[in-house]
Amino acid sequence: MTERERDARGKPLNARPRDGLGRPLARGGSGTPRVPDDVRLPPGAALVEAQKFLDANMPFHAHEVLEGTWKSCPTDERPLWQGLAQLAVGLTHLLRGNRIGAASLLRQGHDRLIGFESDPPHSIDVRGLLAWSEGLLDDLETGTLPVSPGIPMLRATDPRRGMLAPGSGSS
Repeated sequence: MTERERDARGKPLNARPRDGLGRPLARGGSGTPRVPDDVRLPPGAALVEAQKFLDANMPFHAHEVLEGTWKSCPTDERPLWQGLAQLAVGLTHLLRGNRIGAASLLRQGHDRLIGFESDPPHSIDVRGLLAWSEGLLDDLETGTLPVSPGIPMLRATDPRRGMLAPGSGSS
């Protein structure tokens, strides 16, 4: 039996390589680069980095970036960042084929964003993300899920692409 990796304080780690959707691969295999467990980016940088991962169809990695910001942001923004991370994990579950897990996390993420629509911090497109997640939740409920669920745009204005609605899939 292989001993589990631990950090300097004895906390268990999972150093196994992972695929693009965050699934563990066999030890010694090659996977996608990992987001460090201790990543803590300021909001603007976190949104840019998370969007890059979403654009690369790697929502699990986007979740890890967003989770780091959630753990270090001001208390009044925590539900927002937790909701963003949960939307990314919900998309991860959907792409992995886990519709039940996807629906649960998309709902939790959606609900945490409610209340941030009127004055969203950091130019986050809360209204667009709510509409995107509601559409996916409706599709999951009716079984009419599109071939591609689309990529959510985290900001209302993305300087790389201009104004796009979440899930528009345009580039």
